[in-house]
Amino acid sequence: MPTVNRVAVVTLLAITCVFPSATSANDWPGFHGLSHAGVVADASIPKSFSSQQPSWTFDLQTRDVGSIAIQNGQVYVLAMIKGQPTIRLHAIDLASGQSRWSKDFPQSDNHLHSRNTLASSTPATDAEFVYFANSDREHTWLRCLDHDGNEQWTRDFGPAQSQHGFGTSPTVVGEKVLLNFSQQHDQVRRGTPGTSKVIALDRKTGATIWETPVTSTRVCYGVPAVVNNQVIGANTGDGIYSLSLQTGEMLWRLPVFKMRCVSSPIIVGNLAIGSSGSGGGGNHMVAVKMPNQAGEQPSEAYRVEKYAPYVPTAVVKDDLMFIVDDKGIASCIDAQTGESKWTKRIGGNFGASPILLGNDVLIISLDGEATVFKASPKFQKVTALDLGGPVGATPAYANGKLIIRVGTELRCF
Repeated sequence: MPTVNRVAVVTLLAITCVFPSATSANDWPGFHGLSHAGVVADASIPKSFSSQQPSWTFDLQTRDVGSIAIQNGQVYVLAMIKGQPTIRLHAIDLASGQSRWSKDFPQSDNHLHSRNTLASSTPATDAEFVYFANSDREHTWLRCLDHDGNEQWTRDFGPAQSQHGFGTSPTVVGEKVLLNFSQQHDQVRRGTPGTSKVIALDRKTGATIWETPVTSTRVCYGVPAVVNNQVIGANTGDGIYSLSLQTGEMLWRLPVFKMRCVSSPIIVGNLAIGSSGSGGGGNHMVAVKMPNQAGEQPSEAYRVEKYAPYVPTAVVKDDLMFIVDDKGIASCIDAQTGESKWTKRIGGNFGASPILLGNDVLIISLDGEATVFKASPKFQKVTALDLGGPVGATPAYANGKLIIRVGTELRCF
């Protein structure tokens, strides 16, 4: 059953997303960009992308699935060290593709899904620092470095119980760094069940501001969204839920999911939308109407069970939501009602999330087949091309440059 604590629900009549004031449209400060929306309204697909002539490439030496953050003209990405259980944080000049610095962080091997690696997290950035998380099952670290690579603080949150390995990413909101530290409780293969929580830290010191237990079932990987001082999360046990950004108090929850949550929740008006699923199918996407005054309960607005995504996170333009499911079917849905506008079989399998640049949606399959289509209520394909290597990480865009992780390379268009 849904729960609402006291009269602490924040009015949601005017929805505005919260992110650091120092962040600009020239940055892409973590997974799925500004406020995790995957959207740059005044952008366009670079012409060099269609001609497959990158302005630079950078050899990461290993193939990983962690995505890219961009801040102040610097690209941040995690990669494994070939042949070693060590991850490396790269800082790369956005204009030239030259390495500015890199730092190595040894860890032990971890049990991983076949598509996962030790470097599966996306860094988060603000004007002063870069933050990243990694885990080897016995230790779970969140680290903060300045933009010159000097370590500022490190926290170790201890063991992480997971069926598929670590994969969540931090996010920065004002003076706080948030981490969805979800753990496996059901179907544990070895060790003891994990305990899940959402943690808020002081971004400058790493001190804990609050931590809130959430229901542990299956490890979930989504990055929380933040709207009007509420942290909106999605997991199997709680469904879609809200925590107070100031105190961490659970404000409301609505259990709507049956399976693991890997995609990140998105906010459209007064709706919080998330999805869950499994590699074997049965995916479902659910929109929850958030309370907009004290005493109201959250309620399910609609549910999408046909062609719903499991891993990829959706993008939205003008109340049109664009999704691609893991088996290569793209769809356009009315984000307010759930009504289907169109579906199109693209082909291939997908893990990377769509991004929306201007009026163009870019999706890339695990095999590196890229498709661009218009963000419109009718399907209009713009182009399709083969990048010539696998793509598991969501692309990033900043300052007119599109960054894609293809195989062991980082490419800039």
